[in-house]
Amino acid sequence: MQVSNQIALVSGGGSGLGAATARVLAAQGARVAVLDYDGDKAKTVAAEIDGIAVRADVGDEAQVAAAFEEVAENLGVPRIAVSCAGIGLAARVVGREGKLSTDLFERVIRVNLIGSYFVMSHAAKGMQGLDPLEDGERGVIINTSSAAYEDGQLGQTAYAASKGGIASMCLPAAREFAKTGIRVMAIAPGLFYTPMMEGLPTETVDAITANIPFPARLGKAEEFGQLVSQIVANPYLNGTVIRLDGAVRLPPR
Repeated sequence: MQVSNQIALVSGGGSGLGAATARVLAAQGARVAVLDYDGDKAKTVAAEIDGIAVRADVGDEAQVAAAFEEVAENLGVPRIAVSCAGIGLAARVVGREGKLSTDLFERVIRVNLIGSYFVMSHAAKGMQGLDPLEDGERGVIINTSSAAYEDGQLGQTAYAASKGGIASMCLPAAREFAKTGIRVMAIAPGLFYTPMMEGLPTETVDAITANIPFPARLGKAEEFGQLVSQIVANPYLNGTVIRLDGAVRLPPR
């Protein structure tokens, strides 16, 4: 599927990997809906790329459903849906003085995994009603996993579990939607320069990047967006997870 002239929805599109993805898709001719929990950030990115902004909490299915309805009314039904919304909270399973992190675990799963499932579900429902393109394809859904799904570090139990769930649902979802010509893929980014990294001291960033083989630097958000566009364009990519990480394998801590 060519990106040009397609309608795309990017969750978490107000910053980081999502904003970069929205910009890349728009630069290639897509009409993009920028969905984000922070409505102001969504509006800023949408204004920059001549798209539309939609505010929604991806962990709330009613809000996700309303967001897709709004997009359909203002742009049309998306053939491209990219889930980048997520949180990266960290905590030990059992912390100091026996403090448990069950609340944090539930929150991370709700936003990262269940939120991605909600977006995928409503995206697929809409795509199934579209006319197929020449090759029979109706759409593509791309979810964001993480290198942590395989290399989860100390304190990342909740985060790794959420991203592992995203990776695990990729193939069965792709198999389910195959009959209607909808592809499902996942990207597992490694260490990227995002707003979470911007406030860190230089020495901390240097320590983080020390184990990245090549290129020996943090990933650029636009490189994530570039991979999204390449997945959209390549119809034989389906049902798998692509690590985008410069060959890094995360150490225990």
